[in-house]
Parts: sequence; structure tokens; C-alpha cells
Amino acid sequence: MTGGALLISTLDLLAWAPPGWGQTLAVALAQSIMIALGAYGLGLLIGIGGAYGKLYGGPVTRDLLAIYTTIVRAVPELILILILYFAFTSSINNLLLAWGYDRIQISGFAAGIAVLGVVQGAYATEVLRGAILSVPHGQIEAARAMGMPPLMLAWRVTLPQMLAAAIPGLANLWLIATKDTALLAVVGYAELTLVTRQAASTTKAFFTFFMAAGMLYLAISILSTLVFNRIEAWARRGQVRGEGR
Repeated sequence: MTGGALLISTLDLLAWAPPGWGQTLAVALAQSIMIALGAYGLGLLIGIGGAYGKLYGGPVTRDLLAIYTTIVRAVPELILILILYFAFTSSINNLLLAWGYDRIQISGFAAGIAVLGVVQGAYATEVLRGAILSVPHGQIEAARAMGMPPLMLAWRVTLPQMLAAAIPGLANLWLIATKDTALLAVVGYAELTLVTRQAASTTKAFFTFFMAAGMLYLAISILSTLVFNRIEAWARRGQVRGEGR
């Protein structure tokens, strides 16, 4: 096969309209991004609560959060996804049966967000906890001495200063979230990796489709990095840079 014919064949396989798979891959990519966004948002909510719980909670709260973050960070994510995915759906249905309701089919989209969100939450807890600790303690004590309420203290003192320190770690968590969506292929959810594998198996054009998927993930990574760099620059506005930086 000549180079021109090979190029035409590749373009035909990735064409938007059937028999090309372009539209199918685009829909799967959108599904992956939406799951990543949902899981990232849920992880941030868990992380905020977890960080403040670890720093300011009681002994029981701190111990429970320590167990949660240790287990999630120690166990491989694929195993966690398998355990949480099936345990989550099974637990919901068991509760419904216990309350006299019929079993329901849990949405793979919702279950994927919940599972990845729990994983994200453990890492976000540590990222945000470290960012909060980076805020000079003297400023917090000064705000308290002035009678500033806790919510106002967090909004005006802690949050603006911790944000700059947290952005690099949160950016990494977002990139991890986009890649972790590929693990949902093992439970049969039609995200980008599973659809790519189906397309490659159907057409036998394994290199073409897996290379296309790799380029899509790379594009997400590059675009996300640019966005987070802008956010970090905004968060660090007005801060004095150290010498030599």
C-alpha cells in the first residue's frame, strides 16, 4: 500500500460520518471529560472537608480521615475502582430492597463520577491540607485577634494565600482524573479507551485508533496545563517572587 493510499485509509477510518469512527470517538471523549469534571469537583468537595477535618477536627475525625487517605493512596486505583464500583451499586440496591423498593440500574456515568471522586478526594485532602499549612500562622492569629469570624478569615486570609500553593497539586489531580477515566473501561463504561478498543478490534487498525486516542489525551493535557498556568499566575498576582526565580 502506497503512502497516499495509507493516508486516505486512515482518514476514512477517522472520518466523522460512518463508516468512519470520528463521531463515536468524539462522543466517547466528551463522556470522559464530563466524568473527569464530575469526579474532580466531587474530589475537591471531599478534599476541602477532609483538609479542614484533619487540621481542625477532633481525634476521631482525624483518625478516620487518616485511614481513608492512607487506604486510597496505598491501594492501586484499578482495584479501588473495581471494589468501589461494584460495592457502591450493590449497597444502593441492598438499601432499596431493605426499604421495600425494587432494585434499580445504577447509571454508569454517576457511578464513575462517585468512584473516581472518592479516589480524587483522598489526594485532594492532602494537597489542600499542605496548602493551608503554608499560610503564615501569624496572619491567621492576627485576623483572629481582630475578631474576624472563621468564614471571613478563611475567605480573606487563608483561601487567597493557600490557592497559589494548591494550584500545582490540583492541576496534577485534574490530569490524573482525565487519565483515570480510562480505568472505567474495565467495568464496561463506554469512555474513550473502551470505544477506541472496540474500534480497533472491529477494523483491525490498532495503531491508528490507539494513536488517535493518545493524541486526544495529549491534547487535553496540553490545554489543561495552559489553563492551570493562567490560573496559577492569577492566584500569585501581587506576591513577591524569590530571588533567582
